[in-house]
Amino acid sequence: MTRIVGVHGVGNYRPDQTVGQAVDTLSEVWWDRLARTLATVGEPLDRSDVRVAYYADLLRHPGRQGRTGGLDELDEFEQQLVQQWLETLPLPGGVSAGRLTAPLRQAVAWIAETRGLGRRATEWFVSVFFREVAAYLGDADGAARAAARDRVASAIADTGSRIVIAHSLGSVVAYEALWERPDLRVDLLITLGSPLALPHAVFPRLQPPPRNDRGRRPPNVGRWVNLADPGDLVAIPPGGVERRFDGVDRQESSATAIHAFDFHLVANYLSLPGLGYLLRSDGP
Repeated sequence: MTRIVGVHGVGNYRPDQTVGQAVDTLSEVWWDRLARTLATVGEPLDRSDVRVAYYADLLRHPGRQGRTGGLDELDEFEQQLVQQWLETLPLPGGVSAGRLTAPLRQAVAWIAETRGLGRRATEWFVSVFFREVAAYLGDADGAARAAARDRVASAIADTGSRIVIAHSLGSVVAYEALWERPDLRVDLLITLGSPLALPHAVFPRLQPPPRNDRGRRPPNVGRWVNLADPGDLVAIPPGGVERRFDGVDRQESSATAIHAFDFHLVANYLSLPGLGYLLRSDGP
């Protein structure tokens, strides 16, 4: 039986692969990293123990294929989400978070410079992240959103897995899927670099909607642990998931420094030593 279902984050669209091939490719990547991590705590992990739910193909806009994916190609709603994200960051005076492309680029360039990141790579990540977030969250009843949740729920149901590891936007998809499918039973949900608590852009758009400005652990989840790098650009505000959601395990520190910029590769998060202890069969 598959032990772990992974839910990928942004930047994982594989245009030259079928859904099945993408699942196999991503599952291999996740297994390789998790096997190394679990080996450090003396726990074996077979290749069949890991399956990644793939949904990136559902968030594509056919009319926008072939573009470079820069900030200047974001539509109005995508720019709005970027602006709302920027408003949560401590921008200095003179750096605007306005919705015109030039102010957005100026603000993103400042973020890249202050964090020691490449400007072009930062622009690429911001563009890809908010394009996919917009595609998923733009319509509460949208077909793509429902289909992505179904992919995740089906992976859990088909494999019988009781552990779900969800990264980046995948944590939003997994959260909603688990609420939508109370028949699924998950012993451990681990969210990595999650934007679930991101004000304005993500948190108020969740399904089910937060009650009294608070989210909750899905009732069919036994334990929820959130891990986030303090420098993760979208896992904000720091400690936000623990503060805004009831039922998140507070025994595990969410301030895990991994110095990662390869958010779309998830490799650094999957290599965290603490993750191995969480996944060990006899518990942390």
